[in-house]
Amino acid sequence: MKALQYREIGSAPEVVTVPDLEPGPGQVLVKVTAAGVCHSDIAVMSWPAEGFPYPLPLTLGHEGVGVVAGLGAGVAGLAEGDAVAVYGPWGCGTCAKCAEGKENYCLRAAELGIMPPGLGAPGSMAEYMLVDSARHLVPIAGMDPVATVPLTDAGLTPYHAIKSALPKLLPGSTAVVIGTGGLGHVAIQLLRAMSAARVVALDVSEDKLALARTVGAHEAFPSDGEAAGRIRELTGGRGAAAVFDFVGIAPTVEIARQAVGVEGDVVLVGIGGAGLPVGFGHTPFDASVKAPYWGSRSELFEVLDLARAGLVSVHTETYSLDEAPLAYERLHEGKVNGRAVILPNG
Repeated sequence: MKALQYREIGSAPEVVTVPDLEPGPGQVLVKVTAAGVCHSDIAVMSWPAEGFPYPLPLTLGHEGVGVVAGLGAGVAGLAEGDAVAVYGPWGCGTCAKCAEGKENYCLRAAELGIMPPGLGAPGSMAEYMLVDSARHLVPIAGMDPVATVPLTDAGLTPYHAIKSALPKLLPGSTAVVIGTGGLGHVAIQLLRAMSAARVVALDVSEDKLALARTVGAHEAFPSDGEAAGRIRELTGGRGAAAVFDFVGIAPTVEIARQAVGVEGDVVLVGIGGAGLPVGFGHTPFDASVKAPYWGSRSELFEVLDLARAGLVSVHTETYSLDEAPLAYERLHEGKVNGRAVILPNG
């Protein structure tokens, strides 16, 4: 079968032929109908050889949907032909966090060498993929694979980030979304669907600001040195109740620090690597800074229910598996408006 792999440090991903897959005990073979392209993959492919955490070659793709094509011994509750989405942040299944469905915060994953598909384990950018357990598959019967696949990360990650801030997003409050690309444009929709807050969107791209307005941002303007001041002016000096930074580089984190209000939340979702000093004189009184990761299994069900209700959708553009390297080039150049989706089986 064909797969898109990152094969050498510093090289571009390439489409190669790899051995066909057979499900072992407890595993499920999925024929992939759609796989999402994410900035996280570009971050992984930019890491230096020293300390690179994953074995190579690595089949990319941590967003995946498909149909069940084979069942390993002992698998129950699934049948061949079932349409499913892959829950990506795999955990041990037995620790206290996994018992809550929060496998994104599994307490033993690192110890046991458990890695997500596409981020250590072979991912979804292939004609077929192996899923380690039936519990990591969520039914999506009747849903469009292209529209659904980004929800497994680009939907689930902002949903998880926003959910914890909802008690602060009351009528009259303001929520700020920094970076309105793949995850950010979904976050705007989630904020509109789940809260009464005014939503302010920031980006350096006018195309992405236009997308932000289209999906529901009340205000959208450049993410520049004047952004925090404009937010303060919009809020009558109060600042934002919550700032969601989907970029995570030094300039955006500084905007978040300046824009957040007393008792507000700064939520650093982007993996740009910048941090934020916390303490007296650095942040407003009782402001909190969080760095969430992905989301729980139950939250994926909730995101899919929002999509079924028509309350959230993802702007997508599609590519064949052979065109997948081009999709990554376009994403790296900032030319993907929304989310790129690969169709491994046409």
